[in-house]
Amino acid sequence: MNLRVIAIAVTLALAQKPPASLQMGGKKSVTSFFITSRGLGRGGDLGGLKGADAHCQALATAEGSGDHTWRAYLSTMAKDGAPAVNARDRIGKGPWYNALGDLIAVNVEALHSGLHHINIENAVTERGDTVPVAEGILTGTRADGLAYPGTGDMTCGNWTSSSKGRAQAGQHENVHVGGAGWNSAGATRGCSEADFKRAGMSGRFYCFAID
Repeated sequence: MNLRVIAIAVTLALAQKPPASLQMGGKKSVTSFFITSRGLGRGGDLGGLKGADAHCQALATAEGSGDHTWRAYLSTMAKDGAPAVNARDRIGKGPWYNALGDLIAVNVEALHSGLHHINIENAVTERGDTVPVAEGILTGTRADGLAYPGTGDMTCGNWTSSSKGRAQAGQHENVHVGGAGWNSAGATRGCSEADFKRAGMSGRFYCFAID
């Protein structure tokens, strides 16, 4: 490959790379990622994935970002003949920008690369507000974005239980070595609202636009 071809390839690659930030406004909302400003108040019972998705959509719509289709970053486990669902497979292809117009990640691979794409500075709510440090964010997910195997409940009955089970959660401040803590840092002791509050959680989760 000669130098001219290499130069053209580099130029095209740079041209295709999404900008680090976007100016707010335009025909379609810039916001395509946020942490919910509040949970549903029922512990781990989010109404399943559909209920969680609807919460994302409602919060986004209230802030002018309802022109996207929103999905909750949550996994479910294989149960009663139904296959597991991986959080990473639910969120589209990217890129994603927060409510301040800052780039979160270019694509799914980058998001789960172990780099600090999600951190205390850019992991804001749909309103652009910061989230308290050390508050767990529900995911039910391993660090690679895949669902947990086996029969141990890590998703509060696939997000339908406010009593039995546990929920795997991440920490948006990304304090873990390797940067994977944003989606998988530890599990709750139970699935009730009281269990969440004792763990310093309010039932928040991540929302991503798939378009």
